[in-house]
Amino acid sequence: MRKLRVNIPNREYDILIEKGLISKAGELISDLFANSVGAAFCRSQNKIRPSKIVVITDSNVAPLYGTRVRQSLGTSGFDVSIIEIPAGEASKSAEILNSLYSRLIAAGITRSDLIIALGGGVVGDLVGFAAATLFRGINFVQIPTTLLAQVDSSVGGKVAINLPEGKNLVGAFYQPKLVIIDTETLETLTPRVFADGCAEVIKYGAIADSELFKTLENAETTAISDEIIHTCCDIKRAVVESDELDLGQRMILNFGHTFGHAIEKRYNYSTYTHGEAVSVGMIMESELGEKLGITPSGTAARITKLAEKFNLPTSVEIEATALATGVSTDKKGEGKLINFILLEEIGRAIIHKMEKSEVIL
Repeated sequence: MRKLRVNIPNREYDILIEKGLISKAGELISDLFANSVGAAFCRSQNKIRPSKIVVITDSNVAPLYGTRVRQSLGTSGFDVSIIEIPAGEASKSAEILNSLYSRLIAAGITRSDLIIALGGGVVGDLVGFAAATLFRGINFVQIPTTLLAQVDSSVGGKVAINLPEGKNLVGAFYQPKLVIIDTETLETLTPRVFADGCAEVIKYGAIADSELFKTLENAETTAISDEIIHTCCDIKRAVVESDELDLGQRMILNFGHTFGHAIEKRYNYSTYTHGEAVSVGMIMESELGEKLGITPSGTAARITKLAEKFNLPTSVEIEATALATGVSTDKKGEGKLINFILLEEIGRAIIHKMEKSEVIL
């Protein structure tokens, strides 16, 4: 088993990576809350063993893994309930969040219990935000089942819902107690959902690891190994440890996302997946960087070629007004300025302040 430790003071947690871990969820969570050092210490660390666990998943994932997770947790002595929400980005909304609060309370959950987010990025973001806010905070565990969630959204504690005005505009920083990455779940993804996650893998190579980028370029297949997933998680771990609250260096993780979120919003979060929009966004932001003389010529072409290899889109039709609106509501905005993520080279990203009006060239 591959293991990473996210060392954020008083909020440390492990990321576990291995095929078949879903069937060991009960054992892993029991170990997490093992009372081997005294009740007082466990209480101070918010590590009292929960009596009830509520697993929240979506209508796509529940038939695949709901029973396995329930059985594993039940075998370890937990009282388990499962809540299912509709699959899709539309569930990352205030309406679904409010219904989730009611269903959690109806399930009898208390502040000393545990919530599990079982699914992709939508489930992880929504459930994490519910855990952060219900009763002012309940422990939660991430069990990401998509590539995108495994390499990106399940790690780092960013949890949120969308508003009509933009993506992830209401949220919090709330770290999980554990991230369980079962890479066997990738075998049940559709080609499109798998490619969706590949965009984030490409992003990590582009911003922080030129050797990873070259590995992806030179690979004979589009398979993503456990080692690559570990590398991506390790990059994010290091960035999050240095800037948990996204006030500086952590912003580099948003390479491709400013334009990407604008694309998602323009198409009502239905035409393009998050990864597809980020794929196009990385190319657009590289082209912008090249035009500004910050990004070396040919960088956008390399990203375009790699995106094509992994069956990702490389362009979309979007009006200048829609792009301007998306940029104006981006979370990285500071008044009239936007902190834009540009590449100085493959493997090194910088934060570049621009007037929002300058971005629409």
